[in-house]
Amino acid sequence: MNKEEAIQEEELQKEKAEAGEVQEEPEAAKEQDIEEAAGDSKEPKEQKEKSEKSFLGKKKKKKDPRDEKIEELEDRVKRQMAEFDNFRKRTEKEKSHMYEIGARDVIEKILPVVDNFERGLDTVPEAERTNPVIEGMDKIYKQLMTVLTDLGVAPIEAAGQEFDPNLHNAVMHVEDEELGENIVAEEFQKGYTYKETVIRHSMVKVAN
Repeated sequence: MNKEEAIQEEELQKEKAEAGEVQEEPEAAKEQDIEEAAGDSKEPKEQKEKSEKSFLGKKKKKKDPRDEKIEELEDRVKRQMAEFDNFRKRTEKEKSHMYEIGARDVIEKILPVVDNFERGLDTVPEAERTNPVIEGMDKIYKQLMTVLTDLGVAPIEAAGQEFDPNLHNAVMHVEDEELGENIVAEEFQKGYTYKETVIRHSMVKVAN
């Protein structure tokens, strides 16, 4: 090999070496790109895991079955207490209503006795009012009326009052110019109320 061929061979080797470096650069770049891509891919994954961890950290813990059972029992007890309270109030109301019905029934039976006392005392002449028997009857009558008053029984005012169908029972009508129209002229039988409820209407005569 002469000098000229040696120079050519050296340039060829140099060109091959340069060509080899050029070919290696894309491989290196490719590997670098892969690593960068892998890094980019890894970063979102880490962020995602961090985000999921944060979300799970804030997630509400599952209730203990024992706590749920306690809440269920407490709710059941509260419902039963409310039902019992309603039952108690309803029972008291029914008892009160039954008492009033029983009291009305007894009072209605006593009122004729009161009427007889009043009729008997009205027929006694003024001169005999001092008679011990009459005084005894008068005292019994007053005691009976006191008991009825304490129970809530009150007589209905009738004579001279305007006729009220809710309180009075008109059995007669009379023409009387001295009395105004629809005024009670006379009371035949006294009426009574029991706790503001009429248990017997007044039997009256009304002026037209």
